[in-house]
Amino acid sequence: MKNILLVGNANTGKTTLLNTLTKSEEHTGNWHGVTVEEKSKVYTFNQKKYSVVDLPGIYSLTALSLEEQVAINYIFSHKDDLILNTCDINNLHRNLYLTLELLQYGAKVVLLINSMGKKSKIDVAKIENELGINVEVINFNSKSDILKLKNKIEKFFLYTLNSHRTQQTESTFKKIYSKTTYDFIKEISLTLKTNLFESIKIVEKDDFFIKKIHNRNDIDKFLNKNKKTDFELLAQERFDYINKFCKFSSKKKAYGEESLDKFLLNKFLAIPIFCVIMLTVFYLTFFSVGAFFSENLSFFIQDKLGTLFINFFKSFCSIAWINGLIEEGLISGVGSIISFLPQVVFLFFFLAIMEDSGYFSRIAFCFEDLLSKVGLSGKSVYTLLMGFGCSASAVLTARNMDNKNAKIKTAILTPYMSCSAKLPIYAVLGGAFFGAGNVFIIFLLYLLGVFISLFVSIMLEKFGLPAQKSLFILEFPPYRMPNGIRLCKIIWQNMKLFLIRVTTVFISVNIIIWCLSNFSVNFLYIVESGEKSVLQILGEILMPLFLPLGFNNWGAVSALIAGFVAKELVVSSIAIFNGISVPTSDMSHQVSNSVLNSESAVHFTSASAISYMSFCLLYCPCLATVAVLKKEIGLKWTVIATIIQFIIAYFTAFIVFNLYNMAEIVGIFNLICVMITIFVILISIISLWSHLKDKRKCKKCGLCN
Repeated sequence: MKNILLVGNANTGKTTLLNTLTKSEEHTGNWHGVTVEEKSKVYTFNQKKYSVVDLPGIYSLTALSLEEQVAINYIFSHKDDLILNTCDINNLHRNLYLTLELLQYGAKVVLLINSMGKKSKIDVAKIENELGINVEVINFNSKSDILKLKNKIEKFFLYTLNSHRTQQTESTFKKIYSKTTYDFIKEISLTLKTNLFESIKIVEKDDFFIKKIHNRNDIDKFLNKNKKTDFELLAQERFDYINKFCKFSSKKKAYGEESLDKFLLNKFLAIPIFCVIMLTVFYLTFFSVGAFFSENLSFFIQDKLGTLFINFFKSFCSIAWINGLIEEGLISGVGSIISFLPQVVFLFFFLAIMEDSGYFSRIAFCFEDLLSKVGLSGKSVYTLLMGFGCSASAVLTARNMDNKNAKIKTAILTPYMSCSAKLPIYAVLGGAFFGAGNVFIIFLLYLLGVFISLFVSIMLEKFGLPAQKSLFILEFPPYRMPNGIRLCKIIWQNMKLFLIRVTTVFISVNIIIWCLSNFSVNFLYIVESGEKSVLQILGEILMPLFLPLGFNNWGAVSALIAGFVAKELVVSSIAIFNGISVPTSDMSHQVSNSVLNSESAVHFTSASAISYMSFCLLYCPCLATVAVLKKEIGLKWTVIATIIQFIIAYFTAFIVFNLYNMAEIVGIFNLICVMITIFVILISIISLWSHLKDKRKCKKCGLCN
């Protein structure tokens, strides 16, 4: 099998090329760190197999972060593989910096320039003659261009690769560097017995190569001998060389910089604009387009398919508990979750638009200053934003943290983000008690998750996980119209994942929950025996623990147990406990109405409902997320994170419950006034205490010596 490496800067289309070459569906994105480890896929062409490895984006062969080290180590350990060096047609001048390093290293390189469907104005022949390599300008999304590329790759392996290697000839280095610089590099090479590429890396103070030299004094002697030759000088001479055959645009405007950024990145307006955008997304998802499609899907599943199936099944089965299992445990339980599929799809659709348009990269920039003050990095934004979709997959992206403590903290904080699995809980409970105002409740819950995560980050920063200063490399892609095909792929992938979970985990757990809630410890069907179910007994045992939070019924507590497996199961459990069965024209409304009835197994007041939603937002992550956390940050931190999250969820729900009750008694405006007054008093006390503890207060006073 022939091996091919995809190497290039971040945001040059490597993963897009991988998907098109191998017909796969790896996630792509407009930010640094989307690919955090090598991804290998295989394609067959003319009965020959080719392995294609997509590596994390790098800017040079000197690592500045963990994922860059992954890519560089892979390149160094696979020197004989063909490298497809991807470049962006809009940013070719900078991308070629890495190309020069690959050529100096002696790699087998084919330069691919991603045209993105634009007509090429590049002098390909001039670049080929100057660099001595094959250069192809193609559209990474074009099937016809990819077919031509596959043909050229085949010919390269047949006729070129075995006999061709980009040699580290002296003439190659002489073309790039000035005579003074080259002579200095050559002197280091002869004395330390290293090749020219290694000598350059020693001048650049690359730890990977310096560690190979046994006598560190020799290195220090050379570096002190010519202090003018350093990383900056070498970089400048490389760019000067690139300018000779690839003219840099004379515009002062940086790549990716847009006039719209003056508005969207305004230091006063950026975060409010983001909040307005997210509020609009929530409204369209839960109360407008998404709600319309959810109601129609629920009608089709419950009134049409569900009724038809149950009537057919009852026609030949007269056993009561089996009919109850099919009607309530299977159809109603799973149907209550499937009805929310359109809302999940719409949420991912809007998030994908913001990502594909280039807006998410700007959001990372906006939050960098804020996150750095709580021990995180702008890179954490990518992970936290992905947490709005799925916590389990989002935790994986924390690998791109270049600091171990920052990685652990980011992974721990991700489950505090409100993932899509919690949307049905908000829709059912919020819809029951807050009606049209539920959009603001949902928005506040999302904000609550964010603020709690920042608070936890501050605590971890002070007690146990102090983060070190790290580089934050951020690349702004130009604003683009979202790619329709890519949006469809994202929607399909998330629909497929949702339906797979419904047909595997949800069905299995719903059946178990129905059995536990309909059979006693003596294995008797409670409808006929009148005994308490297993879950009711368990819920009543745990219920005193949750009474301070307003959960004064066993069903609400038992639903939380099911939610530990998957948060979507909370709603289906409520449907099962409250005996919601088909036919019903609107499943979500039926479940919402059932929690208003104090006779139901699961019922709430408005105060306990918002407390319950807050608890569901913050309590233990689902089993899938726990498994990923264990893999990424270890068992110790996973256990600590889970315990901390449960404790925070408990106290947050307790505060929310009591504040809501107080607001109903004294009025919301009076409560706000009281809270502001208490806050001002606390700040005053803290300020006074800090002043009294300050040993330099006399110096600040200036009234005495």
